[in-house]
Amino acid sequence: MLFKLLKFFLNVIEPETAHKFAIKFIKSPLLKSKNFENNSYENLNQRIFGLNFKNPVGLAAGFDKNAEIYNQVCKLGFAYSEIGTITPLPQEGNIKPRVFRLEEDQAIINRLGFPNNGMNIIQERIYSDPPKNICGINIGPNKDNAVLVDDYILCFDKFFDVASYITINISSPNTPNLRLQHNNKNIINLIDVIFERRAKKKSKVPILFKLSPDINDIQIKDLCKIFLEKNVDGVILANTSVQDRSFLHNKNKLEKGGLSGKPLNDLSNEIIEKFYGYLKKDIPIIGVGGISDGKTAFEKIKSGASLLQLYTSIVYEGPFVANKINKELSNLIKTNGYKNISDVVGTNCK
Repeated sequence: MLFKLLKFFLNVIEPETAHKFAIKFIKSPLLKSKNFENNSYENLNQRIFGLNFKNPVGLAAGFDKNAEIYNQVCKLGFAYSEIGTITPLPQEGNIKPRVFRLEEDQAIINRLGFPNNGMNIIQERIYSDPPKNICGINIGPNKDNAVLVDDYILCFDKFFDVASYITINISSPNTPNLRLQHNNKNIINLIDVIFERRAKKKSKVPILFKLSPDINDIQIKDLCKIFLEKNVDGVILANTSVQDRSFLHNKNKLEKGGLSGKPLNDLSNEIIEKFYGYLKKDIPIIGVGGISDGKTAFEKIKSGASLLQLYTSIVYEGPFVANKINKELSNLIKTNGYKNISDVVGTNCK
């Protein structure tokens, strides 16, 4: 009953207000109840990036923008979380309204524009309550610095010693010119600068790159070649999309911003398969986009993802969707004759 009331409430109030309420709920004592404890499934355990993941499901960047619930989300069944996107200076983001539900399509369009408290405040918050679980930190530039590397370096210096891994966000469609970082010359320079900084700090923190789904086959091939040559630790596929939405049903479908949720599932699987075709298991992939149950999670893994992240399905399936996915996914692995989730990765590509 509590779950049904919570889900109803979160779906009738304004999206950003609902998000704030969800953050407060996750921080509340209600999650201490045994009713919300997540189960452990041995066949979901993996070691990736030198880290032990008890299951593949992570909370995607964008939900915990300001590092408020990274130590609570494990109670919802998530094996890890990703804070951010964090920029050097605090910024309000784009003008409201900037988040739109597409109920009939089980989707969301957002044009948030990296609203966050800034790296100094968030660093202090994390230092005062160190992560107890695997916790990635997603970093990006302030709005006026999207084509530069300086902001990434500033944020890297703030978080390299506290993050389980760091994600370099070059793919949000809501920061003008950010996606220019996908260009060969720009991405090579960005990788070189970040890796040089990591070496200077004598750090071994894994560095991942979060990419756009709106890239063509030539770009995919070029990026994979660069990532393999540079020995990048991992990639996240993919961010929100700005591709054609004529097939959607909700009246908000033409709102400007990035589309996430169920309509991205097939696009995400397609781009993951293409990247996996080049990267194989040399560079792990975190799959994002349209995951809502065990079946969609299983297909994402078969496409080449070793780990998963979700956000939009929390809105439509409720805060306990990760527990549901893990249970269903574990059963699917067994019934399909696999011993461990790692045996499933990329099986659609063989």
